[in-house]
Amino acid sequence: MIKLKIVTPEGRYLEEPVSAIHAKSVIGEFTLLSNHMPILMSLVPCKLTLTLENGQKEDYAISGGVLHYDDNQAALLTDAIEGKAEIDIPRAQAAYKRARERMEKCDSTAQMQRAELAMKRAINRLSVTGNQPQ
Repeated sequence: MIKLKIVTPEGRYLEEPVSAIHAKSVIGEFTLLSNHMPILMSLVPCKLTLTLENGQKEDYAISGGVLHYDDNQAALLTDAIEGKAEIDIPRAQAAYKRARERMEKCDSTAQMQRAELAMKRAINRLSVTGNQPQ
């Protein structure tokens, strides 16, 4: 088992044992299992899937972050995380629409990058709930 701790700027979000952690780093998707070698990786906005001790899977939308793993202990630091049941679908759809509109009106590369990141976060939140952007 992996003792997982998820922390946001607001404090501890979750602390529980899991048998697997599946997410996406800057170099691609990965699944972390017990007794893995120590690792530190940067995560991108993605669906985080945790496999609990009983085999049940729980999905979360994360905004990216950093994952540190050593000796069957993992710490995930993220700016934002929402469980599937916590995601407000109409709000995520509205965020997607706003990001798409901002992308059409961008005047600079920086504005485009911010709009693209907002769109990726909205798409990620919707995909965790099984919905598509509209």
